[in-house]
Amino acid sequence: MWAFYLQLFFTIFIVIDPIGIVPLFLSTVANLETEKRRQLAYRAVVVAFVVLSVFILGGRYILSFFGISPGAFYVAGGILFFLISMDMLFARSKRSKTSEQESEDDTASLAVFPLAIPMISGPGAITTIMLYSADSHSWLTITLLLFAAVIPVLALVYLAMRMSSLILKVLGKTGVSVVERMMGLILSGLSVQFVYRGLIKLSILAS
Repeated sequence: MWAFYLQLFFTIFIVIDPIGIVPLFLSTVANLETEKRRQLAYRAVVVAFVVLSVFILGGRYILSFFGISPGAFYVAGGILFFLISMDMLFARSKRSKTSEQESEDDTASLAVFPLAIPMISGPGAITTIMLYSADSHSWLTITLLLFAAVIPVLALVYLAMRMSSLILKVLGKTGVSVVERMMGLILSGLSVQFVYRGLIKLSILAS
């Protein structure tokens, strides 16, 4: 169970990518005061938690409602993870930036978009939760494990945003880029593993 939890935690950590959020967060809040940045970081994490909680609690039932088998979602999730890993490896932008119409004073709106969605609780994070929701563990077990993984990752995201200036100063853009590429490499391997597990669940490959 611990091995499964660690895999779950690190998958969510890599997909959300707290370190990779740092330069994107700074570019979004560049013209805001320190206190406003703190409020934005807190609100963004709270909104992201609410969004991810919906899929943690109802992910398995959403798949069942649409008639999507766990195997099919494993394959789809693996493909999406591979595309995300390519973005990370080649430093391509994978999250939306602030709209030109966004008011600098509209901090509540900024907390929702683009910080909470899609920077934190983006397609990758939601797919990860949906994918693990389809696991063979009982609903209660997988729900508790998902919350136990998501909460500390979001706490790390909050800390990364609060300390974003310091992190960028210490690591520099090159350091952040190196960390993100390392995570992308790990995620690419996980993506292939998910596709493999999906093909086994679909009885296309033998275990």
